Amino acid sequence: MQLTGNAAIVTGGASGLGAATARAFAEKGAHVFALDLPGSIADAPQVDGVTYLAADVTSEEEVRAAVATAAEAAPLRVAVSCAGIGPSARILGKRGTHDLSLYRKVVEINLVGTFTVMTLAAEKIAETEPLEDGQRGVVVNTASIAAFDGQVGQAAYASSKGGVVGLTLPAARDLAQHGIRVNTIAPGIVETPMLATVSDEFRAGLAAGVPFPQRLARPEEYAQLATFLVEHDYLNGEVVRMDGALRMPPR
Repeated sequence: MQLTGNAAIVTGGASGLGAATARAFAEKGAHVFALDLPGSIADAPQVDGVTYLAADVTSEEEVRAAVATAAEAAPLRVAVSCAGIGPSARILGKRGTHDLSLYRKVVEINLVGTFTVMTLAAEKIAETEPLEDGQRGVVVNTASIAAFDGQVGQAAYASSKGGVVGLTLPAARDLAQHGIRVNTIAPGIVETPMLATVSDEFRAGLAAGVPFPQRLARPEEYAQLATFLVEHDYLNGEVVRMDGALRMPPR
């Protein structure tokens, strides 16, 4: 699957993993539509080939409108979901039980939002002309190693990302008849804006726990892997860990 000349949707596209992926796809010649919240888009850098669209992944109407806009520009072939949140809370903590509304919010954004984007994008991708082997497009979703190694305080986050992992194979099987591949990336600890508020000492401690290379991952490395998954036509239904062989301890 070639990115050149085709449209691609990237959620969470104004910063972090999404911004790096949007930039990488644009450099490959894709017409990229970066979906994010209005406040995030206001601070996003202008990148040639990237069009920012205000859309909340929890809103079917906003996602549907964004997908339609992308499909009008060029054949929609690719959808990448990077939008997500990761608040921390224990099931039973010093202040009582886990906030149930917070749990619902995490699942709504990370899992239901991913499903919504994939489903509505797949609907449009299925309308494109088939390419070699009947292929029409690719979906790349984002999980986390927390799906496998969830730590203390990550009940909501880990279960939402575990859902994304569990979604991968049945989605690939469902969409096979339409020529759409589905893969998932499960990143480890990535140097994103979510880590910007922690101290250098804490960041160094996180990096020291990675077997090799002993550093945090870079958003550009996620983008490189996403590009590879799009371009490798025989990778389908896979969850790929990008974590430097890290296995997270309980805390």
